[in-house]
Amino acid sequence: MTDARLRYGRASLALSFLVQGVTFALLVTRIPAIQDRYGISDGLLPVFLAAVPVLAGVASVVTEKVVARVRPGVVLRWAQPVVMLALLAVGAGSEVWQAALALGVFGLAVGALDASMNMMGVSLQRAYGRSIMLGFHAAYSLGGIAGASMAWAGAHWDLSLLVSYLPAVVVLLPAALVGSRWYAEGKSDGGDLAVEPGKGASVPFRMLLPLCLVMAFAYIGDSTVSNWSAKYLQDVLGGSEQLATVPYNVYMVTTLLGRAVGDLGVRRFGAVAVVRGGSVLAAVGFGVVALAPGPWWGMLGFTLLGLGLCVIVPQTFAAAGRMFPGASDAAVARLNVFNYVGFLVGSPLVGALGDAWSYRGAMLVPMVLVLATLVYARSFGAEPARYGVGHERARAADVG
Repeated sequence: MTDARLRYGRASLALSFLVQGVTFALLVTRIPAIQDRYGISDGLLPVFLAAVPVLAGVASVVTEKVVARVRPGVVLRWAQPVVMLALLAVGAGSEVWQAALALGVFGLAVGALDASMNMMGVSLQRAYGRSIMLGFHAAYSLGGIAGASMAWAGAHWDLSLLVSYLPAVVVLLPAALVGSRWYAEGKSDGGDLAVEPGKGASVPFRMLLPLCLVMAFAYIGDSTVSNWSAKYLQDVLGGSEQLATVPYNVYMVTTLLGRAVGDLGVRRFGAVAVVRGGSVLAAVGFGVVALAPGPWWGMLGFTLLGLGLCVIVPQTFAAAGRMFPGASDAAVARLNVFNYVGFLVGSPLVGALGDAWSYRGAMLVPMVLVLATLVYARSFGAEPARYGVGHERARAADVG
């Protein structure tokens, strides 16, 4: 594979990550508006919200089978437009069944999209011979910040969902389709060209299980921040309503910053050291949040959380690719399911513990789970990180 094709492939995949960050943020940050538009009751809303990750998990499993016949780039090329059109449908409907249908399509397409994007990221990282996976997830974080800002503007100016969503879809859908022309993948066994669909080794679940647990633990921590940070800062730490909107934004910004420089850390210190450091930093963040005497200490805790958690998920996908160089697509698809498992478990777990015990105490549970990542750190490969052939390629192989 030529250096130019690698560079174009990397840029086009980063664009897809960014577009998905925008799209997903536009959906989740306008959930109250979606509930109001369709008249969805508080009792029914959790069913709608849970259906999306459940269907996404199903689609991730199906994607493993699909990429045995076609390349992940083909799946991504068509899944991404479906995700954006489903978002538009959420904003355009008026009946509950229309919302259910649109969110169902959104969930299925997101599962295929997440799996195929990370499959391609893992294969491109192998072709580069050095860590670039965190950069793709940094693009996703940047898109999330942009999408959340668009959603804030729509809510601030009291725009309808359709009006809020339409400009983003009109601009980003053609961009994603054009960018998909330059998708590129590395070889599943460590070479430079994509292998034929259907070729590859098996993926024993017992070997993949440590990474699956790490993925679930990381998303339990992430969903705790996204779902409970505002309530915690206002109701437990006594912050104002305005200040309560800040922690998640701070978390997203620090996630972006951590991922932007994280690849340099992996190249310098190795994946194991970076994951260990991120796990400890995230645990310290949860501890600070749990013990915070006031809102500004809580903000510090959420800042540490963003810097710590941000490195774990991308490195977990990368580790799966190194662990199964002949079947990285299957490994990534199965691992991706635990993204949604963590998302489904995290928010209800913290809410139940907060109601039954205390929200301060509830923050200690994701802290312990994140610390458990240290037990599985060796699953991320020998230091320095390896890329399919047991060692990093010579610097001459680096491009971009």
